[in-house]
Amino acid sequence: MSLNIDALRRQFPILSRKIGKHTLVYLDNAATTQKPERVLQIETDYYRSINSNIHRGVYHISQDATARFEAAREKVRQFLGAAEAREIIFTRGTTESVNLLAHSFSQAFLKPGDEILISGMEHHSNIVPWQMACERHQAKLKVLPLHPDGNLQLDALDAMLSPRTRLLALTHISNVCGIVNPVKEIIARAKAKGIPVFLDGAQAAPHLKVDVQDLDCDFYAFSGHKMYAPMGIGILYGKATQLETMPPWQGGGEMIAEVRFDQTTYNEIPYKFEAGTPAVAQVLGLAEAIDFLMECGMDEIHQREQMLLEYARKELRKIPGIRFYGDHPGNASVLSFLVGEIHPYDLGTLLDHFGIAIRTGHHCAQPLMDFWEIPGTMRMSLAFYNTTQEIDIFATSLRKAIAMLQ
Repeated sequence: MSLNIDALRRQFPILSRKIGKHTLVYLDNAATTQKPERVLQIETDYYRSINSNIHRGVYHISQDATARFEAAREKVRQFLGAAEAREIIFTRGTTESVNLLAHSFSQAFLKPGDEILISGMEHHSNIVPWQMACERHQAKLKVLPLHPDGNLQLDALDAMLSPRTRLLALTHISNVCGIVNPVKEIIARAKAKGIPVFLDGAQAAPHLKVDVQDLDCDFYAFSGHKMYAPMGIGILYGKATQLETMPPWQGGGEMIAEVRFDQTTYNEIPYKFEAGTPAVAQVLGLAEAIDFLMECGMDEIHQREQMLLEYARKELRKIPGIRFYGDHPGNASVLSFLVGEIHPYDLGTLLDHFGIAIRTGHHCAQPLMDFWEIPGTMRMSLAFYNTTQEIDIFATSLRKAIAMLQ
């Protein structure tokens, strides 16, 4: 592989931080990734040199900021393989993207007795907004069941895609265990029945090449902070034909064409979904993060993360009493596990004393934990800047923590 990991790691200052006497081993990348210096610098440069509101000013720095902002939209279009830049809506993150879609789509299309179909492995952000939409419109939320190993019961899909199904909302990759759903096949089966599809791509965008036109999904969302960009910025992609039929979510500046006390005319897409002053610095940071990923190469990133995942599997399987949840060949770089009867919180707390940052709990997927009849798991989530040496340190520290609790 062509990646120079030592050089890349030097771009992430936090990776050399000390936690007590230990160097940080950061293994919570599914929650948020660390940010390279170049992304941090872009944000700082914006506030130092071109800080201004966009789309409104005729003066130089406002025009400069506007041009960079719209160039970032085009960069996201290219990253997702969307047909047009106007299909890219800036939000605060995946959660806001799903809420925008759930509110606007359901207002346009959801009627009493209609159905929204999700799956049993969804993040709360792709459950609760649809529950709320169904409550508002007297619709029904249906759930595609799982096999005991965590995979979707695809043999039940066609029957659950009923004439009343208005949307299938599905995660691309599970945030709990890294299962990569066969979304292209699923989308094709939904489209055969005329049902639009939304994909939660929060865990996919950092790890895989995504081409929304090839997938033929109607909507796609991701968060910048999970792919080396700042917090507070996310994307909702929607086919223009879909977005044009949907009403705005929030009202205010920018999303209007003309305002009168008796009537308001809304702006064209994407602006009718971007009310108020946007997070310009974060948008520019997202564009820089995309450049960073493209320069590293998504194929190279995927190959390295798969190598790290297989190495971690091999080392952790040596630990007596460990059991994995939803671990399959082809998963993204996540391992979710428990050890014996030890509560994951207790292990996570002890590991912190060794400088290990790992997530414990239900991972905002309580229905999945209930399905497995467990309180939660330990989740090790890898990024390409992680190393086999860090995995060794983690495995050694995990053994020590287990010994202290047994």
